[in-house]
Amino acid sequence: MEQTRAINALAPFVALSKSATSARAAADLVTQATSAANTYVFGELLQTPNIQKLRDDAQYSSHYTLLELFAWGTWAEYQALASSLPQLSPNQEHKLRLLTLLTLAATTTNNAPLTYSNLQSALSLSSPLALERLVTDAIYADLVTATLNPAKGLVAISSVTALRDITPGSVTSIMASLDAWTGRCDDVLKELEAEVKAVKEGAESRAKEEAMRVSQVKKAESVGK
Repeated sequence: MEQTRAINALAPFVALSKSATSARAAADLVTQATSAANTYVFGELLQTPNIQKLRDDAQYSSHYTLLELFAWGTWAEYQALASSLPQLSPNQEHKLRLLTLLTLAATTTNNAPLTYSNLQSALSLSSPLALERLVTDAIYADLVTATLNPAKGLVAISSVTALRDITPGSVTSIMASLDAWTGRCDDVLKELEAEVKAVKEGAESRAKEEAMRVSQVKKAESVGK
C-alpha cells in the first residue's frame, strides 16, 4: 500500500519532467520532489531524460547527485558531500533522515539492534527526544513498524516498508544472493525428500515384518489344531 502511495506521489513530478527542458527547471523539480510529502521513491524520476541531462550539467549536476542520495543514499553520505551539494531545507532534512532510518532498519539484526546512541549518531540528532519524534513520524507514515524502549535505549523494528530504490549495480549481487538462497532451499528439499523416503521404506519394512509375523502365527495356530 505504501509503495503504491509513494509511486502515485512521484507521478506528477515524472509528468512535469517532460516540460523541464532547462537545467534550472529540472533542478527545481528535484528540489520539489525531494521536499514533497509521501515521495519516498525516486528511481523513475531519475531515469527521465531531462533529469538525466543534469548529470553532465556544470552548474546543476549536484542536484542529480542529491536525487541519487534521496533514492538510495543515507544522511551520512549527504554529510560527507554536503559542501558540494545543495543545502537541504528542513523538509528535505527530515525526509532524508526518514529514508536513512528505513535503510538502517532494513539491515538491522537481532545481534545488532538499533540503539538510541547509534541512531542519533547516524542521523545527527541532538537528543533521544528528537530521535523518538523521528521514529514516531516514521511509524505514523507507515514506513516502519517499531517499538521504542527508552529505558534500554533501543528501537525494536518489526517490519520495514520496501520503499528505497535499488542502487545501480546491486542487481547482480541480489541475484547472486537469490541463487545462493535457492541452492540452500534445494539442498533442504533433497534432505527432506531423503528423510521422507527413509520413513516410507521403514514403514513398508515394518509392515512386511508384521505381515510375516501374523502369517507365522496363523500357521502355528493351524498346526496346533
